[in-house]
Amino acid sequence: MKTIVIAIVIGVVLLGLAIQLVPYGRNHTNPPVIAEPNWDSPQTREMFFRACGDCHSNETNWPWYSNIAPISWLIQRDVDEGREELNVSEWGLGESEADDIVEVVRDGSMPPRIYTLMYASARLSDAEKEAFIRGLTATFGAGGESDGENERGEEREDDDD
Repeated sequence: MKTIVIAIVIGVVLLGLAIQLVPYGRNHTNPPVIAEPNWDSPQTREMFFRACGDCHSNETNWPWYSNIAPISWLIQRDVDEGREELNVSEWGLGESEADDIVEVVRDGSMPPRIYTLMYASARLSDAEKEAFIRGLTATFGAGGESDGENERGEEREDDDD
């Protein structure tokens, strides 16, 4: 029994060392900032970068553990996907999900819970969250007004009529 436990521990250690050779998860480049939105206030910008900027800008702070697989894989995936969905450092280039930003902050799906658990600075108090939502609305628009409904769930009138 003791031999089996030792073999398992050695196997896990060797596997942990071997996965460090996988190249994915180490592209910690921060491309240049091309353009940012016209923020309604410095406070909105500060809260955005505090709660959202690591994944939704080219100004990611890469922690030391972002170099250790498999954690590095998860962080790289989150940053890649975040920048693809909304990147405030490349404002005006290509499509973005800016119209949804207010909605995902309001419903609590952003920032992700795992992120706020790891980064206390990303947690917004209720008052900060309300101020942030007001600032995001002023910067990006009301958001969440898709599929023919406004943010109260009422059907919008189309201009095409």
